[in-house]
Amino acid sequence: MRKNPIVPYILIFALGIGLIFFMSLYGGDQKKEIASQGEDGKSEEAAGAEDTADFDAEAVAQGKCIGCHGGNFEGGMGPALAGTSLSKDEIKDTIKNGTDGGMPAGLVTDDAELDAMADYILSLK
Repeated sequence: MRKNPIVPYILIFALGIGLIFFMSLYGGDQKKEIASQGEDGKSEEAAGAEDTADFDAEAVAQGKCIGCHGGNFEGGMGPALAGTSLSKDEIKDTIKNGTDGGMPAGLVTDDAELDAMADYILSLK
């Protein structure tokens, strides 16, 4: 008698479908709890407070600004940030809303992070 080689695959398929079905039922019961958590599993309130405390303006500037404003922030495609004559409020407005000349809006939107970024830019010499 010859064994049918497709039977093990059918059993694994059925087991997988059953597992997915039961996991979706389990997740459906916890949807409110899951919805109140951020990507890292912490509540949104705790994640928001922690994100602001861990904000590193220098790292953000190195990652998002250097491509246009140059390696030492002395200008490139964009104007020089080092030694800028803009006020802190003007810098915050530019970071948040962008410019018509190519600066994208929304690179940083949180007020505390905007303050930190503006302070960092003003500290550049």
